[in-house]
Amino acid sequence: MSELGFGTIPILSGRVPVLPEYFSPDTDTAVAIMRKAFDYGCNFYDTAIPEEYGDAEYKLGEFVKTVDRSKVIISDKARFYGGGDIYREALRSAENLGTKPDIYFVHQVDDSNADEVFGPGGALDALYDLKREGKIGFTGIASHYYTVLYRAALDPRVDVLQGSGNILERGMLDRIREEAAFRDKGFILNKVYAAGLLIGPFTIAELIGGVHEYPFSCALLGVGTFEQCEDAFAKEYTPVHFEFEEVLERLRKNFEPIGCDRCEKCVCPYGHEIHTSFRQFNYFNLGKEFWAANKLKMDLEQTWKDCKNCNEKPCMKECSRHLYVPGEIERIHCLLDSFGSL
Repeated sequence: MSELGFGTIPILSGRVPVLPEYFSPDTDTAVAIMRKAFDYGCNFYDTAIPEEYGDAEYKLGEFVKTVDRSKVIISDKARFYGGGDIYREALRSAENLGTKPDIYFVHQVDDSNADEVFGPGGALDALYDLKREGKIGFTGIASHYYTVLYRAALDPRVDVLQGSGNILERGMLDRIREEAAFRDKGFILNKVYAAGLLIGPFTIAELIGGVHEYPFSCALLGVGTFEQCEDAFAKEYTPVHFEFEEVLERLRKNFEPIGCDRCEKCVCPYGHEIHTSFRQFNYFNLGKEFWAANKLKMDLEQTWKDCKNCNEKPCMKECSRHLYVPGEIERIHCLLDSFGSL
């Protein structure tokens, strides 16, 4: 597996509700971009079903026809948590790709659906059956949550994990690096560019070099143009270390970030995802205003009210960055109020 992999979100076409934007190249152009990455040495390509990634799965299938199949590794994923559903989708993905997926992930697993995924007859059982039947190569769990990835790391049915992290959102990567249970699994790292938002404050060389200190099998990079392909795959990258405060200081040139590294230790007694609100605040100020605001307004008003009424504040006791959580929630609330989203 190449150290850097090709994430296919930017080559999709078609309106996909869960995604904020895309480049929408036609099939021939998309295939040519993927082929250019292959020529530079990339051999890992990641996609998802059409409901999530538009026509990227079909385009990846067309690309596979242009290369020696034994020289590329294909991963696919679906956001279905019951066994019957994901079994069906994996077979459909193989048909769309024109080849057997080497890795198939249950996508977007979180605490609300994890018991179904890991439980009897759930998606993981189905993937394990598909693997034994030779219809996929390896099983995978993809999640943005440490608790889910840790559970998957302990489960012998799981071969590969996919999680997110970058030089800003490094807290989960720090925890994974310290936990021995993760060392027996493959680990695919995504969001190295933070959906492209860290490009500008940092160079691509800094973003890629900055994650080299963490253990991963392959770092996925979203690529949608020939220029991005060359920027990502045509170079050798030197590991570089950023102290967390250095990252925040770079961002302060444009706005005052919330200094959350998304370690996900801030468990809220009301069930709110504090780290997600902090993330969307930073994303808002990095250029995704409407997308981040829409994410925030789904829960922020209730979060703000509950935070003001909370006396225990266990989130602050566990925060590795010693943030004053109520003050930061108030700051987000004021931002959205002025933006007209509440």
